Amino acid sequence: MARVAITGASGLLGGNLAVELAAAGHEVIATRRAGTKVKHLDDVKLTWVDADLGSVSGLTKAFEGADAVFHCAAAVTVRQEVTPEMTAANVTGTANVLEAMIAARAKRLVYTSSVVAIGLSTDGRPCDETARWNFDTMGLNDAYAITKKQAEDLVHRAAETIDAVIVNPTYMFGPRDARPSSGKMIVDVVKRRVPGWTPGYNNFVDVRDVARGMVAAWHRGRRGERYILAGHDMTYGDVFRAIARVAGVKPPRFRVPRPVAWAVGKWGDRVERTGKDPIVNSMQIRYAFTDRFRFRSDKAARELGYTIGPLEPAIRDALAWFRANGIL
Repeated sequence: MARVAITGASGLLGGNLAVELAAAGHEVIATRRAGTKVKHLDDVKLTWVDADLGSVSGLTKAFEGADAVFHCAAAVTVRQEVTPEMTAANVTGTANVLEAMIAARAKRLVYTSSVVAIGLSTDGRPCDETARWNFDTMGLNDAYAITKKQAEDLVHRAAETIDAVIVNPTYMFGPRDARPSSGKMIVDVVKRRVPGWTPGYNNFVDVRDVARGMVAAWHRGRRGERYILAGHDMTYGDVFRAIARVAGVKPPRFRVPRPVAWAVGKWGDRVERTGKDPIVNSMQIRYAFTDRFRFRSDKAARELGYTIGPLEPAIRDALAWFRANGIL
């Protein structure tokens, strides 16, 4: 079996990836910032190493002897403007991982990018890996999209000298979402915090399908290539109804009028200008109404053997985990 290292193992994707790798018998080294809570992974055989993304030396120590490094750690925000903190986590942090890979002589990097580093549909058809990044011209270039694109560019360039492959997941649901991160949508629908639905599209996938796709990218991905690990293109209304159906609660009942949503987004912009994180801003409203956020995984299916299941088991297992851990 192999020795593998994971950054961001305390998160939704990193945690489920750790479960997948440990179950296969690999030795899993998981990095964390000092003080990070990892109790939700106590049942998984991991070796935790304190190594911040800002510490090349700490990362190098964690990566020594690694057959593969899975870089999952990232900062997520709804903010529109790129802050020094976002740049430090997503861009500088990735540069430090690359430097540590070289110093540790680790064999292969699997970098977790995002579909926000790819592009938005211009003709209504789902995007593949060849789509040009156009979030700026589409008015959807928030801090997360910008910094993930910059970080992915770093990995593309580094692939000329190190063995690196890139994966681009979509919106993930599943268990072990301790924060919660994307699973907050499930929690909010169940707790009736979502007043209504919007007609925009997103792509939703079981996090465990993505984790298996990442392992396949390690074994079969081509150096320097990127692979979309997508699931199901759905409107927000459809996914809210799916969550409500699995949870046994009533779904949000009405479509949010665009003028009302826009007014709420503008209020969030004012909150953001005070230095606080808004619940929603005008950029998030644009995302909520766009029909251009669609993706397909034909390349990953063809080259990696990537497959997906239905979304309902991911929702069901996320719900069970939230309930078992006092989040619901």
